[in-house]
Amino acid sequence: MLDLTPREVKERSALRINPCKTCQPVGAMYAALGVHGCMPHSHGSQGCCSYHRTVLSRHFKEPAIASSSSFTEGASVFGGRSNINTAAKNVFDMYGPDIIAVHTTCLSETIGDDLNSYIMDLDLPEGKIVVHANTPSYVGSHVNGFFNMMMGFMNYLTQRTGTPNGKTAVFPGWLNPGDIRELRRLAGLMDVPATFFPDQSGVMDAPMTGRYDMYPQGGTTIEEIRGLGDCAGLIALGEIIGAEPAELLRKKWKVPFVLLPAPIGVSNTDQYVSALRRASKTEVPAELEAERGRLVDLLLDSHQHTYMKKAAIFGDPDVALGLTSLALEMGMVPKYVITGTPKEEFTRRANALFSKYGAEGCTAKANADLFELHQWIKNEPVDVMIGTTYGKQIAKAEDVPFVRAGFPVLDRYGGTLLPIVGYSGAIRLTEQITGALLDRFDRDASDEDFEIVL
Repeated sequence: MLDLTPREVKERSALRINPCKTCQPVGAMYAALGVHGCMPHSHGSQGCCSYHRTVLSRHFKEPAIASSSSFTEGASVFGGRSNINTAAKNVFDMYGPDIIAVHTTCLSETIGDDLNSYIMDLDLPEGKIVVHANTPSYVGSHVNGFFNMMMGFMNYLTQRTGTPNGKTAVFPGWLNPGDIRELRRLAGLMDVPATFFPDQSGVMDAPMTGRYDMYPQGGTTIEEIRGLGDCAGLIALGEIIGAEPAELLRKKWKVPFVLLPAPIGVSNTDQYVSALRRASKTEVPAELEAERGRLVDLLLDSHQHTYMKKAAIFGDPDVALGLTSLALEMGMVPKYVITGTPKEEFTRRANALFSKYGAEGCTAKANADLFELHQWIKNEPVDVMIGTTYGKQIAKAEDVPFVRAGFPVLDRYGGTLLPIVGYSGAIRLTEQITGALLDRFDRDASDEDFEIVL
């Protein structure tokens, strides 16, 4: 498989092969699913909406609800005003959401539909809301679509009343529901009243109850989004995905923020816990100190098997940076670190991590693809690959151990329920990475080296 991938690397600017990303509307749809009682709406063709729903459903193993403006040739020529008018009425009548979150697609962006004016002219039922975000598929990645949709909600809904609500806002970024649940647990341990936005926990991992509920109990409420302007402060997680929404909240509603890396690994989780400690003005509880101690003990115990092992890490920028930080804490060499999102800030931050830990000969690249990563591995192999399902073909072709993490993971089950963030998430990742390396050792060991205790 992929045997014809050439070793010779040629710089490409106009072509991506096996891209390490998907398009903005996927991210916008996922962000909207993190709002309670919300129907994501794709302003474009039905085929676009079907693809975006499919990607999310395959990863989360849950139905990703969404509606579509169902463009045909007429809308492509004359614009989609009548489509959004009809769609809004039908969606509210048939599915009864509290809010519709409209995102654009390639088609509606190319013809220049003015969704702001369309929405202003809608005849909405009492108490119902429509918001929108511009998410052209041919720019950026699903990460851009995610934070653009966040800002769409905030621009329409967030207010500043002047009366503080005593809460800390937390922007978790693009994480799985299990990750958000873990971040909320840590905030609870630190006694920090928090509004998480968006919050897909309880929505994209809704429990089996025996009946279908289109709008499960989870998600950030409309009132919580309105109240973001009255929060005492903001902790924005993910230095790439969180920067623009955090800056918007500061500029428009004067909410101070701290921008932190995704809390994957010891150091990054320490930063999140420290931010919670400043917000609560309380000491870190013994339970949390014990969790950290167990993680550090595991890193020491497994160090002999991970030290100087080379890793190829790929995926969304903030998750890839978090995985890189953890790999360095494990004594590994993150030989190749890539993301498909075109954000050069990613490269700068990755190189800063290499410098901090004295890791030499490492390469980081934004706006990259998996074809190029495969070429690099062909020229200089690695000991393990860490990333999304789309790396499995490379792992098979080059016979490299593979640990799945990030979005999307399409060929495994349960990962969206279990965290990779926090101290407990880092324990899970360390076990997975070490286990993959030891499985390879056992597979290749001669009989006399095939030990019971390693």
